[in-house]
Amino acid sequence: MEDKKIVFPIPIVVEGKYDKMKLGEVVDATFITTDGFGIFNKKEKLALIKRLSENGVVLLCDSDGAGGVIRRYIMSALPKDKIYNLYIPKIEGKERRKKEGSKEGTLGVEGMDRELLYGMFSSLAKKLGFDGAECAKAGQDPVTKADFYEAGLTGGANSRAARDAFCEKVGLPGSMTAPALLGAVNILMTREEFFDALASDGSGEA
Repeated sequence: MEDKKIVFPIPIVVEGKYDKMKLGEVVDATFITTDGFGIFNKKEKLALIKRLSENGVVLLCDSDGAGGVIRRYIMSALPKDKIYNLYIPKIEGKERRKKEGSKEGTLGVEGMDRELLYGMFSSLAKKLGFDGAECAKAGQDPVTKADFYEAGLTGGANSRAARDAFCEKVGLPGSMTAPALLGAVNILMTREEFFDALASDGSGEA
């Protein structure tokens, strides 16, 4: 298996932060966590997933009953042709960090071997025609953390309000963290479009 990460230009939805951390070892992408069943009480997060699914979204939930419920809930809110479902095999076991295993006694995404996950995403990347070097809407230079800092979207006392105002201008849900917004921006727009949006007054006029 190659050490190089697979670059994925479409978002990946997983259940929790440990799933995100595990996948981050093999895939360079924007991850959205459902916080387990928390997605049912977070309309803003579901709205974000819907917005980011413009070019497709990968769903990778645990292969247990709870994961199936979460997957079906998200699928019901998205166009079928925008969903790429990936499934992990059912393997008995328990993750090391957990005192108790899952109700069904099987490993979740975080418990999968790195090689298995790499193979899954490598196959999907080839199927979708990704060359492994794409990192923005059109493969152009991405918007960076430094750009966000210069724009006042992170690192300042009023950064949260600035992010909310920017989200309102471009049609994204509010209360997004800086990393989440940065990931969304690099999926939905080019670097030039980002700066145009910053300069806009919200009515479409710069």
